[in-house]
Amino acid sequence: MVESSSAMNVDLSVMKRMVKDFTAGAIGGTACVMAGQPFDTIKVKMQTFPSLFKTAFDCGVKTLKQEGFRGLYAGTIPSLAANIAENSVLFLFYGQCLTLVKKLVGKKDEKELSILNRAFAGSGAAVFSSFALCPTELVKCRLQAQHQMNIMAGKTGAKSGVVQVTMQIIREDGFLGLFRGMTSTLVREVPGYFFFFGGYELSRYFLTPEGKTVDDLGAVRLTFCGGIAGVSLWIAIFPADVIKSRIQILTQGSDKVPGFFETMFQIVRNEGPRALYKGLGPTLVRCFPACGALFVAYEGTQKLLENV
Repeated sequence: MVESSSAMNVDLSVMKRMVKDFTAGAIGGTACVMAGQPFDTIKVKMQTFPSLFKTAFDCGVKTLKQEGFRGLYAGTIPSLAANIAENSVLFLFYGQCLTLVKKLVGKKDEKELSILNRAFAGSGAAVFSSFALCPTELVKCRLQAQHQMNIMAGKTGAKSGVVQVTMQIIREDGFLGLFRGMTSTLVREVPGYFFFFGGYELSRYFLTPEGKTVDDLGAVRLTFCGGIAGVSLWIAIFPADVIKSRIQILTQGSDKVPGFFETMFQIVRNEGPRALYKGLGPTLVRCFPACGALFVAYEGTQKLLENV
């Protein structure tokens, strides 16, 4: 009976941890989108149509003129779905990966884990979040690039919404079509989140005042740490993100989907290596409000749920 009671307590503790991590990740993902969506729209357009825009500012101005303010928030609903799905799953499995890493390195308390340990846990969690992210991000990217794709195809009239775009993908490519760009997503996410969580933990370590712990950081310092995490992520993975965007958008309606390396060599050959960094500027600017909001909301939710 004692052993059974002990096992139930452990299971309940694990379940509470999972629910807390999942909820905090979902709220963090929502905050991230609301703070950074216009920058993400500009990034996707510059990645996909580099010849149409000279700079990020030029892209933003043209989007406002041609599509209005709503154009900068195109794809917000799938963005919310993508970020809530990604971050809830990401932080859920990040907590579980931390527990696994703790066992592997022989530590009794999670607080004893090194920055490197936490970075590897982030990479492991990214494998699972990629499966939640890929379909929703595919729809988001198609919506963000819809205006330019319609012009290229000579189409006019009303734009498609989330449901229409999703159904079009399934109709043309089947259910597995929603996972177009999955390899590119994994290539981007797994190493990217090593740098993301590594950058966040390293920033927290350096910004913690003497005599305090990383849990005592205020909203301003957490925002900065989140921004550094985002910058670390995007500098490391941006070429993979450009390739993913091209595969997901420009192969629309095509039976033959080029592979990751084929697309990369094609971009470099036709446009030069710099094309792999098109849209990096607005992405890095977006990191501080978006990733800052993500971690402030995540850490805040964790504290609110601590005694639940």
